[in-house]
Amino acid sequence: MERAMLGVSLRQIRNEEIRRRTRVTDILVAQRVAKLKWKWAGHIARRTDGRWGSKVLEWRPRTGKRSVGRPPIRWTDDIKRVAGSRWKQAEPDSGFRNSLQKTYVQQWTSIG
Repeated sequence: MERAMLGVSLRQIRNEEIRRRTRVTDILVAQRVAKLKWKWAGHIARRTDGRWGSKVLEWRPRTGKRSVGRPPIRWTDDIKRVAGSRWKQAEPDSGFRNSLQKTYVQQWTSIG
């Protein structure tokens, strides 16, 4: 009764309807997420002040013997899979790093 007086509705809008209205597709969202992840990882990797961000990039979830099943993955594993283990050494404004970013975004969105 009070909701009606305030003009507030609990009507739910489906994701498909939101995508139709905004003309944003899942692939555009996935590309944006991948690009932001790449940029953030590069930003953190270039830091030299010893803050915890670079430690998070290489953090191993468990120590000792792992349990049976899928091995734990790190946040940078998919970056390394696409760009190789030397991705941190690429210069921030280089064409090489930009090509790595494009490749990463393309592969990340096709996988995920």
